[in-house]
Amino acid sequence: MTLSSKELNKLKAAPVPIKWHSGLPIYASESFLKSLGDEYGWIGGTDQTGTLRCVLPYTIIRKSGFRLVRFRVETIPVGVELNERDEKSFLNSTVEHFRSTGVDMIIPSNNTATFRTYPDGALAAPYGTFIQDLNQSEEALWKEVATDYRQNIRKATKVGVQVKSGMEYLDSSYDLVVETLKRSSADFIKNRDDFQKSATSLGENVRIFVAEYEGVIQACLVSPFSEHTAYDWYSGSTSKPVRGAMHLLIWEAMRQFRRMGVKRFNFQGVRINPEKGSKQEGIMNFKMRFGGTLVQGFMWKYPFRPLKAAAYSIAIRLLKGGDIVDQEQHKLTSSQV
Repeated sequence: MTLSSKELNKLKAAPVPIKWHSGLPIYASESFLKSLGDEYGWIGGTDQTGTLRCVLPYTIIRKSGFRLVRFRVETIPVGVELNERDEKSFLNSTVEHFRSTGVDMIIPSNNTATFRTYPDGALAAPYGTFIQDLNQSEEALWKEVATDYRQNIRKATKVGVQVKSGMEYLDSSYDLVVETLKRSSADFIKNRDDFQKSATSLGENVRIFVAEYEGVIQACLVSPFSEHTAYDWYSGSTSKPVRGAMHLLIWEAMRQFRRMGVKRFNFQGVRINPEKGSKQEGIMNFKMRFGGTLVQGFMWKYPFRPLKAAAYSIAIRLLKGGDIVDQEQHKLTSSQV
């Protein structure tokens, strides 16, 4: 019997063993997933010939009587690249798989996963991230950095700002990230122990960078990585850092990762078409000016139990003004629905 192309494009989702290697995102690794909770795994998408076409890492969060699914990275192709129709088929089947497990809701990732598409019936919002190609020469990377940022990097170097790296800076980095988020009226959801557990669980696959001036740490960057990608997971600075300290920090991190053979640097999350003059526009402009390509896609969530999903959404709105989908869903154009 010969299968039609439509049948071949229909992917069935089911749990598969975790077989992580450095050519995959670090957020897909068992060590990272395990650090976030006891329930985790990979869902695989298999076509009608039995060929595994993609995987999607997940964790289950138990909180206040809720069981919530969160995808820590977007769909990862296995072998041949997926098209959007394949991926939508897989995500539709993934939703049905989790429906059968009795979870209450699929919630958006914090900012670690930007999907190309989303399943039928999901609540979705446009989202994106800047990704810099580290396979190019250092000279080419430098040319992509905005002129004023290059000037800031030179000035920071000239006055003696030094970029250092090591796990001994983990505790100081936590304090700096908390301080940075407080200035923007955002709460850091991880306590110190959870932060340290997540970072140390990655072993050799995480780098802690700090920019130091006259013995005082000005800025920090916590960056999980594999050969596939390095990520701007957490970063922060003092309220009045030496000019160019953060610019120098990120530039040196990209240089080091490039020398290590890492293929990409992911600035991890920006809003699409943020409001002029807003904090989100400032974040987007900051990341954009290091170069790279804006990769646009979607965040999405899916409720299974309407009453519990409504209760969870109300709680998130009261605490944070809603999740990323609540805040950005109005930007979804009719052509994207």
